[in-house]
Amino acid sequence: MLATFLASTPLLEESWRFCSRATAVAQRSFTVDRVGEVAYLAFSGVQMVACPEDSCRSLVELESGGGKGIFSGFPVNIEGREEPIMVHGSLLQLFLSFYHTQNFQHKMLEILNECKSVVFTGHSLGGALASLSALWLLSNIQTTSSSISVFCITYGSPLLGNESFSQAILQERLGGNFCHIVAQHDILPRLLFAPSFPFISQLHSLFEFWNLSMTSPYLGFQLSDENKDVLFYKVSAYTEARFKGGEKHERSPYWPFGSYMFCTEKGAICLDNPLAIVELLYLLMGKGSPASCIDDHLKYGDYVGKIFWHYLQNKSFMEVCFSESSNEAGITLALQSSGISYQEPAFGNAKNCLAVARHIGCSRNLNNAKMAVSLSKITPLRAQIEWYKAFCDNSDDQLGYYDSFKQRGASKRGVKVNINCIRLGEFWDELIKMMETNKLTHDFHKLAKYVNASQFYKLLVEPLEIAEYYRTCMHKKKGHYIEHGREKRFKIFDKWWRERRVGDEEKNSRSKFASLTQDSCFWARVEEARECVLLATGEMDPGRRLVLLDKIEKFEQYASGLVERKEVSIDVLAKNSSYSMFREAWGDLKPQLMHQLPSHFQSFQDKMVQ
Repeated sequence: MLATFLASTPLLEESWRFCSRATAVAQRSFTVDRVGEVAYLAFSGVQMVACPEDSCRSLVELESGGGKGIFSGFPVNIEGREEPIMVHGSLLQLFLSFYHTQNFQHKMLEILNECKSVVFTGHSLGGALASLSALWLLSNIQTTSSSISVFCITYGSPLLGNESFSQAILQERLGGNFCHIVAQHDILPRLLFAPSFPFISQLHSLFEFWNLSMTSPYLGFQLSDENKDVLFYKVSAYTEARFKGGEKHERSPYWPFGSYMFCTEKGAICLDNPLAIVELLYLLMGKGSPASCIDDHLKYGDYVGKIFWHYLQNKSFMEVCFSESSNEAGITLALQSSGISYQEPAFGNAKNCLAVARHIGCSRNLNNAKMAVSLSKITPLRAQIEWYKAFCDNSDDQLGYYDSFKQRGASKRGVKVNINCIRLGEFWDELIKMMETNKLTHDFHKLAKYVNASQFYKLLVEPLEIAEYYRTCMHKKKGHYIEHGREKRFKIFDKWWRERRVGDEEKNSRSKFASLTQDSCFWARVEEARECVLLATGEMDPGRRLVLLDKIEKFEQYASGLVERKEVSIDVLAKNSSYSMFREAWGDLKPQLMHQLPSHFQSFQDKMVQ
């Protein structure tokens, strides 16, 4: 179904057309073309990689390999995995050589300002550049005001990163932004499953050699038949070992990411499960020959031209045994599209591979449904906390929601609310874990139900977690909450909320105070500001005191803005709340502290405030 959907759109034909054009007119560069409001940035398949033979398969950490600050929104490592996130070092350097050019930056700025969508695409090594470019934009797009949609389509691209890299793509919910088109016998997407070969020692690198053949396609690989056989069988053997975990061969560290669309003469099949992708890479290559595995790299135009017509034709179910279930029938038809027939020995393995991949896909939808049920079950816990907030806001002690919980003592009501907070946190942590392990659908984090529920949970519960953090004096052991105590789930929910689609109704100003303070970390900022006041009182060094006073002034302006826009709850303005205590203490001490500063420090401070 995924292959049918993709084939029914103009994406494949358009992207391949621009890939071919880039290879023809912009060797070792890229082209930018537009179709309506969609921009296509296509990298040429002819690139020169600075890759000595002894390091043409080397992996480097994404950050330390030159990507520090460039992929700022992408994780540095995966929690629970010792292996860092790594990519092919030479391909990363090739991307950086483009990224740092004025031409690339200028073209990307134009696209972001003028287009609604961008498709990165490329053939061969150009596909690896397209993937890194798309990853760069996806990891930084949240820091810009642009809401542009990003998609990447590669053709015959080599593998790019390790298993941690693939897992990070899933964790960041970016798998659906990448689609790699692989011809049935193309050896390049499988090449990095195998080690380097001694018979290419006369070349600077295997990749450079590949591109020499791209420059003159009719020359093909200038290898002897014997060396073609060695190349084919070595890659085939190591691909099999990578999937089956054989001890006979060293396992390659490279791992697929995103979706893979396998193209054959009979149709196409699309998968997003890495294990299934690796097995099909092996099974489909095993059907080829040394010559076809090299020549297939240059035949993507033929495959793309046939895919659309394959799916215009009605597929007959006559070849499928009537005793099979619809599930079995679907898998069998998919295998026929991949060119594997009943009679072949590989049919059984491929069938099991697709059945497992389909089961995983179905289980994601089932897990979505289960999470919806679980969310409804925790709603009463959230309601009890809401009742507690209303009770605190109306209490005669006028402490408000935050301070009542912080000073609750042995209150049974407070203990019960704390237990509810813990149970709610466990639910959301489990949900995030399922997302990171690819057990939920790729668009799960964009479903309005969960975006709104997570935001409401964050605004309701995080103030209580802050109160508990300072109540137990954890700030003295670890440091202040925002930098040292904030749970991962709240940071993820911030990202979900930023990426939501904003309606016009959210742009209207408030006529009354919010039911919940819109900055869930507001009380942590209050605690930091109160400490700054205390430190400034006893600080004798004018320079250090000036820094503290500047922090306090900035917080006071920020908090006043929230109150003025009515983005705080009424508990913030309660008579005995921590914020009211801060304002009172700061109002009394500010004239005294400012008077103690030397005149040149006062004038400097006035400029900073302005």
